[in-house]
Amino acid sequence: MSPVFGWDVGGAHVKVACIEDGRLRDVAQWSCPLWQGLEHLRGAIEQAGLRWPALRDARHAVTMTGEMVDLFADREQGVRAIVATLAQALRGPLAVCAVGERDEALRWIDAADAPRHWPAVASANWLATAALAARAVGEGVLVDIGSTTCDLIALGEGARVLARGRSDAERLAADELVYQGVVRTPLMALGPRIVWRGVPHQVMNEWFATTADVYRLTSELDPAHDQQPTADNAGKDLPATRRRLARMIGRDAREAPDADWLAFAHAWRARQCERIGEALERVLSVAPIARDAPLVAAGCGAFLVESLALRMGRPSRSFAAQAVPLHDGAGDDVPRWAQVCAPAVAVGLLYAALAEPTPATRATKELQACGS
Repeated sequence: MSPVFGWDVGGAHVKVACIEDGRLRDVAQWSCPLWQGLEHLRGAIEQAGLRWPALRDARHAVTMTGEMVDLFADREQGVRAIVATLAQALRGPLAVCAVGERDEALRWIDAADAPRHWPAVASANWLATAALAARAVGEGVLVDIGSTTCDLIALGEGARVLARGRSDAERLAADELVYQGVVRTPLMALGPRIVWRGVPHQVMNEWFATTADVYRLTSELDPAHDQQPTADNAGKDLPATRRRLARMIGRDAREAPDADWLAFAHAWRARQCERIGEALERVLSVAPIARDAPLVAAGCGAFLVESLALRMGRPSRSFAAQAVPLHDGAGDDVPRWAQVCAPAVAVGLLYAALAEPTPATRATKELQACGS
């Protein structure tokens, strides 16, 4: 069977997964500041075509969140533009992931029909990841912490997705979508006060630093995932990172030793874990799942999930390790990138499962053919 490519078109990145024989062969991410123009999406498609020569004529499964960027007048226009751009560049069949009519339902829509169903298509990537995780893990909570946002989705027995919200607006109201990530989030969004050398300080409400500065200083953010410009468009070295953090409380980095700025970064880390943890507690308070059900970690911020699991008294599991079958030809770094690009991997695997027979199914068909 020809490969299936799973696409997750975000506002800041494009993630693509290559599925062969129902298993993940390869996956990659490209920076794509979509708010600056559709040419960035076309550029990412071009890069994907260079990585995988079979891409354009293959089958494709697509999900997105990029329709929200302010390049578009509204989300409907965004869905139309993203689907049209992909359809123009890719010659093979293109299926679009959409939220179904029932709580746990995920459905597939032909690209030509996607604009008509745009409310179900818009920002449906969380459902693909949750559906695959639910099949693999059963009861638990998906905690997908990306560069910009965090999804908190309860998973039930019988591979059920127990989300209360469907759209971004509904999920924000249900605490299932927290608009914080580990790369692009301005630090002022984490709260109005922060502790510096034991003293609470007001935070400057300026885009002086982002969460990438925090996790770059704590050495938790993989440099390969640190793809966005800094707040001041300066370097990503540690001295420049400390300068940006210092500005958040009206200081210069030279006013304190490096160890104090590292402690300051950990204070911001604790603040973000607190904010996400509060939302997670509210999700768990209404989710009918066992007290020992695990948190399923995904995203480039999966390193925070262990801290959240300790806070909740629950085990943690890796999305990639639990839910993603690997192709024999997959490289050593594919599991790491599968964790980061979970929605692209999920739509690819889910669609491939519909499109391709399993080895057992093939064997059954062969026996039936021999018997006839």
